[in-house]
Amino acid sequence: MAEKLLMKGNEAIGEAAIHAGCRYYFGYPITPQSELTAYMAKRLLKIKGAAFIQSESEIAAINMVYGTAATGNRVMTSSSSPGISLKQEGISYIACAELPCVIVNIMRGGPGLGSIQPAQGDYFQATKGGGHGDYHLIVLAPSTVQELVDLTIKAFDLADKYRNPAMLLGDGLLGQMMEPVEFKKIEKIDLPSKEDWAIGSCRGRVPRKVVPFNLDPEELEKLVIKIGKKYEEMQKEAEYELLNMDNPDLVIVAYGTVARVAKTTIQKAKKEGINIGLIRPITLYPFPYDIINQTADKVKQILVSEMSLGQMVEDVKLGVNGKAKVSFYGRTGGVVISPAEILEEAKKILK
Repeated sequence: MAEKLLMKGNEAIGEAAIHAGCRYYFGYPITPQSELTAYMAKRLLKIKGAAFIQSESEIAAINMVYGTAATGNRVMTSSSSPGISLKQEGISYIACAELPCVIVNIMRGGPGLGSIQPAQGDYFQATKGGGHGDYHLIVLAPSTVQELVDLTIKAFDLADKYRNPAMLLGDGLLGQMMEPVEFKKIEKIDLPSKEDWAIGSCRGRVPRKVVPFNLDPEELEKLVIKIGKKYEEMQKEAEYELLNMDNPDLVIVAYGTVARVAKTTIQKAKKEGINIGLIRPITLYPFPYDIINQTADKVKQILVSEMSLGQMVEDVKLGVNGKAKVSFYGRTGGVVISPAEILEEAKKILK
């Protein structure tokens, strides 16, 4: 059994990335993820052949990621909400060029500059594209520091598998909390070869364009449709956790930190004779619509709880497809929802 270490969430992400083979990091400090940038500086500068650059801006950082991803090397950047907003054009370019990379967003309150407190208001930005054009990121939503480790490693594998940017979507609470983590030996999995597209493998063949730019609408349409077929294939990667789903009176759907809160709500509800279940989406894109739809066949009350004005709730409604009543409870601006608040809302619904 691997030794467990007590680590802060942001630093655990950095160590997990290095375990996954990431040797290139480009970023810019912003609260509440600055420890990740600092950790990568400390670690990568000691590894031969690795590179760390604190860029002059978030825009510069994502374009450095673009260039490195084109070589086929594992590369990562990270930021928090407004910093991720600045990266959106570059992310759209990377998705169009079909290049793998990992982007970490440790969310804070918004919109605008907002607060430095934890929030979940970037769900739309992460799952619906964020930048211009028809594209998606693979989006993974951890709820513990151990999952920050495990899903960071998985993000690199999925990015390589689908030649697509992958995002780890956490929040300020996850980034700052400390929990014991284990770095297990990484199992080798079969991933596609990069020799037919990576810049470093161009000798003896015509190099591919790494900055797709096509003014012919029909040619661009062909490219976008080709990329779109990957998103259809990604649907099989949908992942979720179920808790207490044996004939619940009501089911909560929550992700990340709020899912942790909801687990405490379930315990409190049991003491009062109320049976509450939980569906925790682990992949936000692809979203686990099927389990939501199946649940709506059996349970008529679903409560979505988020640290936002309501974003994931729209995907839950799509999954439910009118079969059950979907209610919403949220706090925003950096206010963390309490178990008592969710329980009180559940009681109102069940009256």
